[in-house]
Parts: sequence; C-alpha cells; structure tokens
Amino acid sequence: MKRIEELDKNFKVETNIQRENLKWYDAESAPFRIYGLIREEDRFCRVPQTVAQNVNEGVQTLSKNTAGGRVRFVTDSSYVVISAQMDGVGKMVHFAFTGSAGFDLYTDEGDGQVYRGTFIPPFDITTGYESVFDFPSRTKRTITIHFPLYSNVKKLYIGLEEHARLQEASDYTHKTPIVYYGSSITQGGCASRPGNAYQAILSRLLDCDFINLGFSGSARGEDAIIDYINTLDMSIFVMDYDHNAPTPEHLEATHEHMFKKIREKHPKLPIVMLTRPKVHLEEHEKQRVEIVERTYQNAIDGGDSNVYFVKGSDLIRPEVIETATVDNCHPNDSGFVSMAYALYDLIKSIL
Repeated sequence: MKRIEELDKNFKVETNIQRENLKWYDAESAPFRIYGLIREEDRFCRVPQTVAQNVNEGVQTLSKNTAGGRVRFVTDSSYVVISAQMDGVGKMVHFAFTGSAGFDLYTDEGDGQVYRGTFIPPFDITTGYESVFDFPSRTKRTITIHFPLYSNVKKLYIGLEEHARLQEASDYTHKTPIVYYGSSITQGGCASRPGNAYQAILSRLLDCDFINLGFSGSARGEDAIIDYINTLDMSIFVMDYDHNAPTPEHLEATHEHMFKKIREKHPKLPIVMLTRPKVHLEEHEKQRVEIVERTYQNAIDGGDSNVYFVKGSDLIRPEVIETATVDNCHPNDSGFVSMAYALYDLIKSIL
C-alpha cells in the first residue's frame, strides 16, 4: 500500500531528521487535537483576522503568535519529531528563545502531566525548524505539546515510528476553556518555555482547557475584542489588561464597560479581575488597582455573585518578590509559578 505522501505530494515533509521508520502526520488531522488556536487560511492564530484588524495593529500582528496553543495525542512511539513551518520568530534580549519560539513536550502516563523536554529552536531560524525527542522506553503515553508563546506557526507536522500506536487523547476534565484576556504577561512573557506560562501551569494542575488572548502592549479593552470574546464558550473569564491601558483614565473608561458588556451576554459567567502582578507600586499604579477594584465592588453592590477580584500584589509570594521578574515587569518562571499557585484555589473552587 502506498503512503499518503506518495499519493499526494502536499503531504510530503522534507526532513533532515534520521530515525528508523519515521512517519509524518499533519498535527491538524485526526486523531491529533489542537487546543487554544484556530485555523485561518494558511496559519494558526488566536483571533480571526477580520476581528484582529478591527481591534488595533498590535492585536493584528500578535494574534498570529501561538501562545496557549497545544496539540494532544496518545502514542507508544519511542520518539516524537516535530517539523514546524514558521513565518515570524520572536527574538528578544530578555526572553529565553525556548519560551518565545520553542515547543514543550509533556506526558501523562497515569500520574498527571510531567515535563519531558523542549524542542529547542536553533537561534538563526527564520522559517521554522525540526527537532526530535527520544523517550528512554517505549510505552503508551498521552502527549501534550505546547506551541511557542511569541512566534507564528503556519504548519506543524509530527513524526512518529511508522507502526506505533496512535490514538486520540482523552479530553480535559474541564472541557469548556478558561479565557484569559490581557497584556504581555498574559501572553506568556517572559517564561523560559511555553509550559511555564501561568495559564499552562493551572491547566496541568486542574486538567482544564484554556484560551490565551494576551496581546503584548495591545490589550486595551476595545469593543471589537469584547464582541469577539462574547462569542466564545467560556467556563471562566479572566480580565487582566491593567498593564496595557495607556493611562489610568483609559482604564477607568474601559474596564467597567468591558465587564458590563461581557456580563450582559453571559449573566452567570464567573469573571475574575486581576491587577498587575507587582508589589511595590507607583502612585499611578495604585490608581489602577482602585479602578479595577471599583468595577468589582460595583458589581458586588449590584448583587453579582459571580465576580472575583485578585490584587496583583497577592499574585507574587513574599519569598520571590525580588526575583520574580526579568525587568520589574515580566515574570520569569518563579513569577509565573507564584501567579499560578496564588490563583489555584480560586480557580479550582469556581470550576
């Protein structure tokens, strides 16, 4: 019997990876399942481009970054290979390249998800790369691969042993995704690898799906993005765009407005409001906390019992206050772990 790539040349994957009996699969084909991303024309993205172009230029660009994307499947292959086609690669001086452009691999062999390794990108890539991960033994595993946080992925192929078992992974326990809207911190800057963004950590701890709508420097609470969020099926909505509101006045003009528009469409949806994860605040930052808390208090006073407020200073544990960021703004891994565990009990109680 002929292989699919012999019948259709579009399925052929050019590769320099040398593995015995290597067989390629399109990550968008069954039994693989993609989470946190949508497919539009020739790429993965997080927001339809017709929506993004009506929000702002930053969202139009950053919506093509694959933050929060995952592919899941079950196999007993002794190795996993990826071949990623990319047309935008995030390179920053304060951001590990494994976080902005790498793919993370986790397995679940019955005891929850365990980090196994990162598909590490060569630093000179421009159009994608290939990488392989070898397991020490051959056994059946549920595999989750996290997409890059600040790069564009047009296509992803996965290579396995030709005769390896391949099945669809079980769905998350909490199938309806948590939707996070916010800044570069929400997008994942500056985690050392994709699986260390705080939403990914919570996803593993609570076995829940999520959608990352973090847009670096570009989350400003516009009606166009609110209207799109209102179309999504959500278990929880997390509002976290304090950092990107240009001024406290902008935040005051948009924050309660955004909450009310989401609440009007989703009267029973749990909504969590966060302020920036920072302990030592300037005066204008304190004003922002007051604005977000006022939205929350007004909702409570109006009889809303599905709204929650978490002050950003409570997201950073005392023991990591001075080591939680790379630049006094963007969390490193310890900062994201702190955020995840600070939110864990609340998110768990809501789910």
